[in-house]
Amino acid sequence: MSNVAVVGSQWGDEGKGKIVDWLSEKADVIVRFQGGHNAGHTLVVDNITYKLNLLPSGVVRKNKISIIGNGVVIDPWALLNEIIEINKLGIKVNDENLYIAENANLILPVHKELDEIREDLKSIVKIGTTRKGIGPAYEDKVGRRGIRVMDLANKKNLSRKIDTLLNHHNSIRKGLERKIVDKDQLIKKLLTISSEILKYSKPIWKKLAEIKKEKKTILFEGAQGILLDVDHGTYPFVTSSNTVVGAALSGSGCGLDTINYVLGIVKAYTTRVGEGPFPTELKNEIGKKIGEKGKEFGTVTNRQRRCGWFDAALVKQSCTISGINGIALTKIDVLDDFNELNVCIGYELDGKKIDYFPSGLQDQLNVKPIYKKMDGWVKNTIGIKKWKDLPENARKYVSFIESFCGVKISSISTSPKREDTILLENPFK
Repeated sequence: MSNVAVVGSQWGDEGKGKIVDWLSEKADVIVRFQGGHNAGHTLVVDNITYKLNLLPSGVVRKNKISIIGNGVVIDPWALLNEIIEINKLGIKVNDENLYIAENANLILPVHKELDEIREDLKSIVKIGTTRKGIGPAYEDKVGRRGIRVMDLANKKNLSRKIDTLLNHHNSIRKGLERKIVDKDQLIKKLLTISSEILKYSKPIWKKLAEIKKEKKTILFEGAQGILLDVDHGTYPFVTSSNTVVGAALSGSGCGLDTINYVLGIVKAYTTRVGEGPFPTELKNEIGKKIGEKGKEFGTVTNRQRRCGWFDAALVKQSCTISGINGIALTKIDVLDDFNELNVCIGYELDGKKIDYFPSGLQDQLNVKPIYKKMDGWVKNTIGIKKWKDLPENARKYVSFIESFCGVKISSISTSPKREDTILLENPFK
């Protein structure tokens, strides 16, 4: 069977949690490969709602191994709290079904504080971060001063690395007239939870190599979306990691032969949280209606998401960049009540038509969407499980997306429930 990588193909919030949970029935191992607890996945299983941030979506299924890869930045206190909460719902998480990469970087209180300080400064452009410390933690990782899971095992080495970290952070804090961080307090706080984190710690690259030899099936789970990729997204209004499929390999320690199928998760309309360009955004009653019907509030922040028409030009670009083999289309039921729908098929920039989303921020802000109008279906699609049972205009809408993007629609989600899914192509061939 194939190993599958799942990536969001818009600005995140596409419904990856449900799709990964649905696919994880066929997988033996589920790997989270980038991002942090700024990601939010909501699953509804047997009428129980699970809200996950760091834990891979497969954790709610029995007899599966869940892995947090080295590409993830981990807030250890947030992770332990999430484990406690998920245990309360009857899901038993232990060191036999959860592994954490020993070389994954940690998010510390100093990272969260710096994130908040920056977002509150009036002198810089607001990115609209979740204030969870994700960006500063990735900065320290790249700056080679980060604290990693393995560092918790040696107090003397941890002390030296904290010195390097705080030499950087306290200089910034002094310049911003903020109180410096107390080293001893930080170390004490880390050592209090170190044993609880270390019991999950493993050389994940080695474990995955063993799993591959055993011919077990691996499902790679990304966070956010391709349009938030630090290289390919709407920079600087992006996340701090690579969200494209290549990150699944570097963020877990696997070779190129590991992934056989790339599944792009695509919402039937478009949303984004926070600041940044959004060509098809609807700042009117239609956008409000989509948001209300789609319950478009962030799992992590509870912030209302900005809503707009489906941007096929952007999704086609995402499919090209990440080599997507199939699309899982979600939330089509949210569009049930619209007589007319618009689909963006390109843009106008400075009086010229272009068929791609430019990289420059000013151009991204200035493009005007070119729309193809389509008739709505004004019929209920909630809970439909067969392609032939979809209204004709809904099938036309899906077929147009497939044709325009040049990628097969492999499944259609018709409600948050895992069983309400139309399967058109099985990624696990």
